[in-house]
Amino acid sequence: MRELGRGFGYLVKGQRWVAQHGKQFGWGLLPGLITLVLYAGALVALALWGTDLVSWATPFADDWSGPWPGLFRGFLTVLLFALALLLSVVTFTAVTLLIGEPFYESLSEQVDISVAGFAPESGLPLWRELLISIGDSLRIVVRALIWGVLLFGLGFLPVVGQTVVPVMGFFVTGFFLVEELTAVALQRRGVRLRDRLALLRARKSLAWGFGAPLAVVFLVPFVAVFLMPGAVAGATLMARDLMGEDAGADDDSDDSDDADGSGDASGTPRPDGRGAPTAR
Repeated sequence: MRELGRGFGYLVKGQRWVAQHGKQFGWGLLPGLITLVLYAGALVALALWGTDLVSWATPFADDWSGPWPGLFRGFLTVLLFALALLLSVVTFTAVTLLIGEPFYESLSEQVDISVAGFAPESGLPLWRELLISIGDSLRIVVRALIWGVLLFGLGFLPVVGQTVVPVMGFFVTGFFLVEELTAVALQRRGVRLRDRLALLRARKSLAWGFGAPLAVVFLVPFVAVFLMPGAVAGATLMARDLMGEDAGADDDSDDSDDADGSGDASGTPRPDGRGAPTAR
């Protein structure tokens, strides 16, 4: 329970950090808004034409008698939309991080600087980091889909499927959300996907404390957009904990943020657009 509370604490501290750095919070909303528009358009299209798509994909049911073609295709349509919703929740973070890669990298660096005075760097060019992020995100999506199909099947079990399985779904989704969010900071430290998963599995309660509440609120699209910058900030603090670094439990030193967005070596942007020097 202590680890669960610690994970939730990082989520709260991340939101507090971006609240104290309003300029970065404002820019951080843009990637989420873009992703929200794209996903909303895709889900609306699926709702409007999902039945036609299922009918086209199941021509063998045309010869069935009675109500069975309609029931069968209706079930498949509901299943398709449910899987699309699950996929949208799981991939929303990954797509938003890819769209907002430069900003979120900068935000994560500033969190590190505000805690330790410097930020680790991978030394890789941006295009290389993007390729690695895309590849890792696809692997995570595949894992999440496997879990999603399994949990959907278990959902048909009486009682358990309507009580235990939904809770399991939030914990599974939360775990994968944490992996995507902490990847921003851990990739800069040279930690690859397999090692990131090992770190999170070793401290599942910490990951669940951060990710499960986030998975719940991410079901509301607009909430996800507003919480995303703070989620990246909180995940950076968690990444420091996972790596055995000073996690910066109290970031009160950040409170001296200037109203005009300028700052100093505490990690806030300078007038010339640069923060404090980063480690290489």
